[in-house]
Amino acid sequence: MLQNDERLPKKFYRTELAKLHVELARLQRHIRIKKERIVVLFEGRDAAGKGGTIKRITEPLNPRVCRVVALSKPTEREKTQWYFQRYVPHLPAAGEMVLFDRSWYNRAGVERVMGYCSEEEYWEFLRECPTFERMLIRSGIILIKYWFSVNADEQERRFQRRIEDPTRRWKISPMDIESRARWTDYSRAKDQMLLHTDTPESPWWVVEADDKRRARLNCIGHLLDQIPYKRIEAPEITLPPLQSDQGYVRPAMDTQRILENQFSKPEDQQRNVK
Repeated sequence: MLQNDERLPKKFYRTELAKLHVELARLQRHIRIKKERIVVLFEGRDAAGKGGTIKRITEPLNPRVCRVVALSKPTEREKTQWYFQRYVPHLPAAGEMVLFDRSWYNRAGVERVMGYCSEEEYWEFLRECPTFERMLIRSGIILIKYWFSVNADEQERRFQRRIEDPTRRWKISPMDIESRARWTDYSRAKDQMLLHTDTPESPWWVVEADDKRRARLNCIGHLLDQIPYKRIEAPEITLPPLQSDQGYVRPAMDTQRILENQFSKPEDQQRNVK
């Protein structure tokens, strides 16, 4: 487990993240204007930091350009479909980037380990997946795949923090607990997955995520390097003058339901006490 002095300092992290956010905004402009289609897959151990990285990517971006897909378990109807079918409707149109918080690789991970798919379905997935991804790439989609790796001690620390923090408690599920118990099975499944689906056209990039801050910066920086975008300057914006009131008289404020101020600065509270 990393010690505090081995982790990236918060001040440095925030400074570098702010720079990357500027570049993400430039990338967004490029995607929108050039009508690019981007798909980014985030896979990895539970509590490895996938969700936090996705949040930092989307933070400065327009949700109409960059959206997140995090599917729940398949319905009974979806279970009867071609496996990749439920993911296809979520693929991007021109000018969009889609971030998959877990993806079709569920079949190679949780479904394989927990026995939610048959041996035949599992091996068919490994055969079809490289072909499916080559089809996406040939159609013009830029496909980028990340695997977030975290060691067992750090995962346990994060699980404990989730258990103790009421704002994070929802992040840990019975499935997470079971994945912890089957650590080696998940390791074996991940290695098998990479063996069959790490291809020259669609490689896997492993993000060492024991230090969340460093992992986020490394992943965002790498993502920016994978998409050949050019800096497109935003047009100059000049605010027009306000329209005159033209004699219009607005209703009195007391005719509206204004939210009561429930918060005040500490110094204001002290003055009220006096």
